[in-house]
Amino acid sequence: MSYRRLFCTVVGLGLSVLPLDAGAVEFVTVGPRAMGMGGAGVAVTTDALATYWNPAGLAMTQTVDIRIQAGLQGIDRLGIHDAIKDLENFNPNDASQANQAKAQDIASRINRPGANVSTNGSAGLYIKGHLGEHALGFNVSDVATGGSFILNPVQVTGTNITGTMALRLFEARQLAFSYAYAFSDKTFAIGVTGKIIQGASYNGSTALTGGTDVSLRDNFGKSTLSTAFGIDVGAIYRPSSWLRFAMVAKDINQPTFNASGGGELKLEPQIRGGLAVNPYSSLTLTADVDATANKTFVPGVKSQVLSLGAEQTILSEFLSIRVGGFKNMKDATTPFTPTAGLGLRIFAFRMDVGGGYDFREKGALGSLSLSLTF
Repeated sequence: MSYRRLFCTVVGLGLSVLPLDAGAVEFVTVGPRAMGMGGAGVAVTTDALATYWNPAGLAMTQTVDIRIQAGLQGIDRLGIHDAIKDLENFNPNDASQANQAKAQDIASRINRPGANVSTNGSAGLYIKGHLGEHALGFNVSDVATGGSFILNPVQVTGTNITGTMALRLFEARQLAFSYAYAFSDKTFAIGVTGKIIQGASYNGSTALTGGTDVSLRDNFGKSTLSTAFGIDVGAIYRPSSWLRFAMVAKDINQPTFNASGGGELKLEPQIRGGLAVNPYSSLTLTADVDATANKTFVPGVKSQVLSLGAEQTILSEFLSIRVGGFKNMKDATTPFTPTAGLGLRIFAFRMDVGGGYDFREKGALGSLSLSLTF
């Protein structure tokens, strides 16, 4: 069987696990390199973070890599964050007509359909090693996704403003082990990751009252804990030194957890494809796209992301400059968000930073990693 046919077979197996109405928690951008390149990492990640992005990437380079990373992303839709700040600063003791009109304006801004906040983040320790064409990876990490939205619409009586905001969060606290193998001088690689996941589900709410601080951190409620096993598979096909195709299928066994408040929370399969092109050795152009429209914790919002990025290295990777952008194709309220990042390498030590900013909706993301690569 040719490597192209083998790659297509692996991809087909991944796609075959998807139900027709597939959905999952959103695909989180892990690590500053991918974040700087618009969230694209499936085809280009060959360090220890491949244990998250695509285990096949572990076998594409014969290196030992030890790194820690942390990142966070927040999306503010339709300016609800500013509206809540105005709610907190509102003076309910002023009964003037102007202040009553201000109360109505704040309520209408908070109650706008589609006004909500999504957030996600990750942190952990990631390790990679190799034995010839065999590669091994390990991580202990936490990947979290959440959202907040209006549960009870804000009501106004005179200058009294009251309402309720829902708070939802799920943490996947995982211990992951990866194995990958590269064939025929790294023309083709396959990989698998097994994960022991402790799921922590939160289901809380917070009061929205004029003139009162809105507390989020203390109102998520007590977590509901449960444990499940997850499986990721990935493949990379490199028909030439300058071109690479990749695919990853995450949580193909659909691990299921207890949801806070009752019921179950199922992580349905995520499928993402990637492409990388090297016009010359120090320049990488890359793109990722979600094949599935993944669920979020905000009603009516799904995540299906297109990511585009580029990386230019200087002086044998002493300095790496990255730019990119991403767009949620299922969320018309968010624009194409630009990102950028830098990497610094001094012998075995590497430091990377990456981030982005949504200038229209004021969403932001950022990530930092420190590593030793041999």
